[in-house]
Amino acid sequence: MKKPKVAFICVHNSCRSQIAEALGKALASDVFESYSAGTETRPQINQDAVRLMKALYGIDMEQTQYSKLISDIPEPDIAISMGCNVGCPFIGRPFDDNWGLEDPTGKSDEEFKKVIDEIRVRIMELKQRLGNNIEA
Repeated sequence: MKKPKVAFICVHNSCRSQIAEALGKALASDVFESYSAGTETRPQINQDAVRLMKALYGIDMEQTQYSKLISDIPEPDIAISMGCNVGCPFIGRPFDDNWGLEDPTGKSDEEFKKVIDEIRVRIMELKQRLGNNIEA
């Protein structure tokens, strides 16, 4: 059975969705394919996210990822909003889940680390859920 494609979606595809793509690839690539995208792009990934992901997980997001539009990734089997605050971007279909995570941009490293850890926990929960479905 082919692995499902999971898309992590934010408006700018520069922070939370990029962290989710990186952790999904690092921790769950045996169960699902991870992509991130947004309805807008930024010239670079959030530099605090890049720095902290390198420090915490040894992952250099700038080596393997860049800010992408939804049209730049394969059609996902599962689309997850990272948390929209005001309004979720329209991606041409309903979201399968909304993780409701606050954007840590401009906040302390501790706030960033909380969001990164919450994303890690949710990636592992998704891996478990999808892994169980694949085996069934």
